[in-house]
Amino acid sequence: MLDYAALAALAAVIREGSFERAASALHVTPSAVSQRIRSLEERVGCALVVREQPCRATETGRRLCQHVDRVRLLEQELQGTLPALAPEGVTRVALPIAVNADSLATWFAPAIAAFAADAPVLVELAVDDQDHTTEWLRSGAVLAAVTGTGRPAAGCNSRALGAMRYVAAASPAFVARHFADGIGAGSLVRAPSLIFNAKDDLQARWARRLCHRDVTLPRHTVPSPHAFVAAATAGMGWGMQPLSLIAQHLQDGSLVEMLPNSPLDVPLYWQHARAASALLDGLTREILAAAARALLPP
Repeated sequence: MLDYAALAALAAVIREGSFERAASALHVTPSAVSQRIRSLEERVGCALVVREQPCRATETGRRLCQHVDRVRLLEQELQGTLPALAPEGVTRVALPIAVNADSLATWFAPAIAAFAADAPVLVELAVDDQDHTTEWLRSGAVLAAVTGTGRPAAGCNSRALGAMRYVAAASPAFVARHFADGIGAGSLVRAPSLIFNAKDDLQARWARRLCHRDVTLPRHTVPSPHAFVAAATAGMGWGMQPLSLIAQHLQDGSLVEMLPNSPLDVPLYWQHARAASALLDGLTREILAAAARALLPP
C-alpha cells in the first residue's frame, strides 16, 4: 500500500519547485517533507526528485505525481456519489493545468471559470509558451495542458483545438517611422520588436517566412499579453498579436496590420492524463467547446 502522505509531499515538491515551498503549502516543516520523500524513495528503490533549482521529478517520480493527482480526482468523485465518505464542509481537489498566456488572455479563462463554477476543484494554472507546456505534463506537475504539440505526452490523450491567428501589428506612427520604404530584412533588423519572453519565437518565425532567411531582430521583452498590446499601441515596437485580442485596436486605428493578409496561424492542442475521471472529461468538453467558438477550425 502506498503512503499517500508521502505522495502528497512528492507532488507538492514538484509543483512548488522546492522543499521549503512544499512544506509551506502542506503546513509542515521542510524536514518532514524531506523525510517523507526519502522514505518513499527507499520504498520504490530509486530517486524520485532531482534536487536542483527548481526541483523536478525523475521519470518514476513523474508517474507517481500523476498517480496521486488522479487518485485525488477519483476520490472527489466518489465523495460526490457517497456523501458519507466526504469530510465535513466543502472539499475541493487541486486541478493543475498548464496553458499559454495568449490563450489564457483570450478564450481559455472564461472556459475554465465556467467549469470551476460547478466542479469541486481548485484550479492551479501554470503559464508557459505553447511549445513548452508539454514539459509540465511530462514532469507530472500538471494533469492537462494547452500545447502547440499534437503528439501526446506519455500517458496522455491529445485533441486538436484549432489554431490561434496572429498578425504582425504596430502603431501607425511606428510603421511610418520604421517601415516607410517597406518591410524587409533591412528594415526588420533596425525596427524594435516585442517578445513575451526568451521562448517567444513568433516574431522570428514571421520574419523568416517573409524574408526566406533568419533575421536578427532587436527585441523588447514584455511578459504580459495585455501589456504587450499596450506597448505596441504606445509605439514601443511591433509584435505578433492574437487577432482576437487586438480586433478593437485595429478597428479604431490605434494599431495597424503591418502586412495585410500575412497572418501566422498557430495550431493548439489539448492534452490530458488518461485518467478515468468524470471531472477531467467534463473539463475537456468545456475546453473543446470554447476552442470551437474562439479558434480557427483544426
